[in-house]
Amino acid sequence: MKINKRYIAVGLIIAFSLFFGLAAHADESDEATKITFSEPIQIPGQVLPAGTYLFKLASGDDLNVVQIFNADRTVLYATLSTIATERPEPTDHTVVALAEQGAGQPDLLVKWFYPGRETGNEFLYSKQQEKELARDKQHTVMANRLTVSNSDAAGAGN
Repeated sequence: MKINKRYIAVGLIIAFSLFFGLAAHADESDEATKITFSEPIQIPGQVLPAGTYLFKLASGDDLNVVQIFNADRTVLYATLSTIATERPEPTDHTVVALAEQGAGQPDLLVKWFYPGRETGNEFLYSKQQEKELARDKQHTVMANRLTVSNSDAAGAGN
């Protein structure tokens, strides 16, 4: 009889651990990340003014659609198609790749990587913009999960 109680106790501990392990990571399913830009930033179809935005996957089923909201999710600015892009190693921080477009123009958002992921989202632009992107200087910005600032880009370029 003691053996059966031990199996039950071990089973309950495993079930308890799995339940709370999944609950602790539930917010990662949409990869929601707040990003603050200190300068305007161009995304496909528009320029976002400096400010804080929430980036998230539109659904857990389609990893190639990213939504951009204001910080409190009350305004949806864009729903954007992306393609998967890879990086050599994941980091513990949000990473974005920006392309400099020249004097007087905002940097262009090229890629977004969620912390701990090797695969990220590359934003899709028009064919003309894609050609310009190939010529533009791109730099990568790393930050903690809550903030990315263009002013940090100078020290994090690649």
